[in-house]
Amino acid sequence: NLIVTAREEADRLNRLVGNLLSMTRIESGAIKLHNEPGDIEDLLGTALEQLGKRLGGHDVKVHIPSDFPLVPMDFTLMVQVVVNVLDNAVKYSPDCSLIEVATSLVNQKARIQIADCGVGIPTEDLTRIFDKFYRVQRAEKVSGTGLGLSISKGIVEAHHGNIYANAREGGGTIITIELPLK
Repeated sequence: NLIVTAREEADRLNRLVGNLLSMTRIESGAIKLHNEPGDIEDLLGTALEQLGKRLGGHDVKVHIPSDFPLVPMDFTLMVQVVVNVLDNAVKYSPDCSLIEVATSLVNQKARIQIADCGVGIPTEDLTRIFDKFYRVQRAEKVSGTGLGLSISKGIVEAHHGNIYANAREGGGTIITIELPLK
């Protein structure tokens, strides 16, 4: 259907322009945080809602302790971070596979871990995936600019937090986002 294809391409172009603008703001130091106590459940729910159809048939399981505190954050920017990470988990995982999102508290930090069952990232690339325009070389055709994780890193660091990647036992990748509670 031509209209559906045109709509998808328009959405993709819109995301690309948004990513380029975000990257420019981050690099120029013009990123202004509107930090307010935010609910992690709302954050994850909003990100999943924004992804919508792009989740395809993936089963996303979310684990949040019932007594999880509010976390100081710029809600809109952190939604973008979670969307970028989840979008990658979807792109690099087999159709209909499980993506797990778990939250925990570690050393006065809120930790969000997004784990996929994808092909994983070569060890030498685990730190480089956060570089601007860097993409792991893969045979399959996955669209993207290599900006999503770089933008995510800029936003998380503006919050004085950390973002990093690890191999998941049994295959796949775990992206960890940590935000200070104070």
